[in-house]
Amino acid sequence: MDNKSTRRVFLRNSISVVAGTMILPHIIPASAMGMNGVVPPSDRIIMGSIGVGSQGTSNMNNFLPFKQVQYVALCDLDSSHLEKASAIVNNHYNNKDCRTHKDYREFLEKEKLDAVCISVPDHWHSIAYVAAANKKIDIYGEKPLARSIGEGQQIVKAVQKNNIIWQTGSWQRSVANFHKGAELVFNGRLGKVDHVEVGLPNANKLVGMPSIKPIPAELDWEFWLGSAPKVPYRGVCHWNWRWILDYSGGQLTDWAGHHIDIAQWGLGLDRTGPIEVVGEGIYPPSGELYNVPMEFDFNCKYKSGVTIRVANASRLKQGMGVTWYGENGWIHVDRGDVLTASKPELLSEELGANKKALYVSNEHWGNFLECIRSRKETIAPAEVAHRAISVGLLGEIAMTTKQKIQWDPVKEQIINNAEASKLLMRNFRAPWKIPTI
Repeated sequence: MDNKSTRRVFLRNSISVVAGTMILPHIIPASAMGMNGVVPPSDRIIMGSIGVGSQGTSNMNNFLPFKQVQYVALCDLDSSHLEKASAIVNNHYNNKDCRTHKDYREFLEKEKLDAVCISVPDHWHSIAYVAAANKKIDIYGEKPLARSIGEGQQIVKAVQKNNIIWQTGSWQRSVANFHKGAELVFNGRLGKVDHVEVGLPNANKLVGMPSIKPIPAELDWEFWLGSAPKVPYRGVCHWNWRWILDYSGGQLTDWAGHHIDIAQWGLGLDRTGPIEVVGEGIYPPSGELYNVPMEFDFNCKYKSGVTIRVANASRLKQGMGVTWYGENGWIHVDRGDVLTASKPELLSEELGANKKALYVSNEHWGNFLECIRSRKETIAPAEVAHRAISVGLLGEIAMTTKQKIQWDPVKEQIINNAEASKLLMRNFRAPWKIPTI
């Protein structure tokens, strides 16, 4: 048994020492033995983060309050991010022990972690996720799982082969209204569901080609670009990378791991995919820096006959969120605790003792920590995240090629379309590549 496996067994089997069962020297503090409600150091989940910009810091702040977590190190290629985030960690523990790294490879090699939270731009996901999985470190990884379907396949393979715990940042699964809506649909409250509409945020409105600017001293721009094409710095990096196809698919791929995920969850189709995808997108003029679709609208047909329409919210009657349509009416869910239906009784009537319960998690980050100890699957595992973003990426391929895409969800292959099949894997700029699994 290797050191990582031994550590996992210890965390799973750790037993609190009851006061009075051992004779201890009085100089050992109670905190060291897990008394007074304090988790002993040996029983804590040792964590770190790769990527501590806005989303990464938000995730870190969600983990820090858990007493069973000990944050020890951070990694980011922007030194200003590291400075701010390490100060938060040090203030939380009232020390100056948080270590910082610029290179994720050094971070993974030097830090002896049980778990890592990775919140980096989409074009970095596959490289960072697989590298961490190969170190057999449990991962909380941001959605979307990957920038291309081929990369997602490699991430799922790495998670499964290395037998690690994975939680995707698709936190809507851990929110009551989304869970209830999906569970009602899953249990047949609507009868046979024949159509679902998924409304995503309206696309970015940024236009133009910003001028070339000096690279900030705190940012390693070449490293940030990584596997993406080499381009000059134009002041567009943190946050606004979402509107550039080399790094992201815009609101479509940014939100696929949220609303498309919930739509498939309610249908019981979150480990498969459509068989046909067709649609259209409106793109900015050629030569624009911000080149993700300004509008998108595509339909997915599944083997059962059910269809899912994915579009920017302004095109749909219900707007943002997920709406399932069935024989008995419709149910709609969205953020802000929105849970509505065509008839009140669709929501108010209890499902009864024979209901088929969906996985319950009341705290998304806590669910990850619980599963690190139990070694049970999280509420948002890698394969489910892969299936959700695959729908968005197939829609992107359909819009790019302006063709109907025939998809084999078992083999995960596009059928009889060589041009479209080339888009299943993103091109990587040398020397970057996905680590060997």
